[in-house]
Amino acid sequence: MNKTLAAVLVLAALAQPVTAAAPPYTSEAPIAYMKDLSSGAVLFDKGGETRMPPASMAKMMTAHVAFRLIQRGELKLNTMFTVRPETWKQWHGPQAGSTMFLSAGEQVSVENLLHGIVALSGNDACVVLAEGIAGTEQAFVAQMNEEAKRLKLNNSHFGTSNGWPDEGVTYVTAEDLARLAQATIEETPDLYKRFYATPSFTWGKTMGGADIQQGNRNPILGRIPGADGLKTGHTEEAGFGFTGSAEQDGRRIVMVVAGLPTFNSRISESVRFMDWGFKAWKAQPLFKKGATVETADVQLGSATTVSLVAPQNLAVTLPRSASSNISVKVAYTGPIKAPIAKGQKIAELIVSTPDTPPQVMPLVAGEDVAEAGVFGRLWNGLKSLFG
Repeated sequence: MNKTLAAVLVLAALAQPVTAAAPPYTSEAPIAYMKDLSSGAVLFDKGGETRMPPASMAKMMTAHVAFRLIQRGELKLNTMFTVRPETWKQWHGPQAGSTMFLSAGEQVSVENLLHGIVALSGNDACVVLAEGIAGTEQAFVAQMNEEAKRLKLNNSHFGTSNGWPDEGVTYVTAEDLARLAQATIEETPDLYKRFYATPSFTWGKTMGGADIQQGNRNPILGRIPGADGLKTGHTEEAGFGFTGSAEQDGRRIVMVVAGLPTFNSRISESVRFMDWGFKAWKAQPLFKKGATVETADVQLGSATTVSLVAPQNLAVTLPRSASSNISVKVAYTGPIKAPIAKGQKIAELIVSTPDTPPQVMPLVAGEDVAEAGVFGRLWNGLKSLFG
């Protein structure tokens, strides 16, 4: 069932232009994708559904699975895992790519391994964490793929915990990487903030006994205000890629670029792309967190309706020069069957503008609605019968 909230809401001065085209952008990356999480608007899509090797951007899923285990209390940050000699041998030295510089037989906490994965892109750290959690890397990879199914990453599959080239077994799309980033940011926000914005991390010793400090490879940290994630990737097959996120004035953007030819081109394109996302687009507020947007009909409940509430501040994303004339529609499949829990997502706010594709935002139940008893059902039936 679709319920129309209003045909047109005029939310700003009428002196603004009637229409405006989406801001132009030419990406140097073969694949580029950008989404405004605050509104759900896709701001740019160049090859977003193209399958590609993720390289180390696959480590976002490794960290995400670990974050969810920690959040559920099934894994603790201070749990210690031992570096197996066989794992050290495989992931040690220049031929093993990025490394945390772990040592054979060394005991390392989950917290330090996550720093090694997120900040240092350690291939060794990924495998040690995977083996520590699931017994073998492949058993952990199975968990990664189950999580991909839950998140509906329909064009992604993982064959390793660290994104090492595996003859095409591991593949993703930019759209799926953005969805994965969004899930980490929204489902495990405290762990996201704790690990992804770390500017550098120190682990291991040089031959001379000095501490090894490595900087976070994130190319927008310190270059874009509000940047706090996520992950770079590079192999000869994949080129240079990056999935990034930043938040400014309540707007959070996720971007993906892939297939760039050089380290420096990844830096310049990532900074330019994210800067465009914030400067070429604006947020037009719609509803404040907790505001009742509409009501929905309830079936077999202790009440006949339930309020549909904004779970956070809701805004529509528009080009800077765009009209602010928008149409807003509430959509839900109903009547909604009780019981309903307060905060449960039960509807969507669909916002259409002359300049962008529809932007879809969640609406949640404003209160609990219990399942009606026998007499409650009879009473509701009588009220329905007589209008």
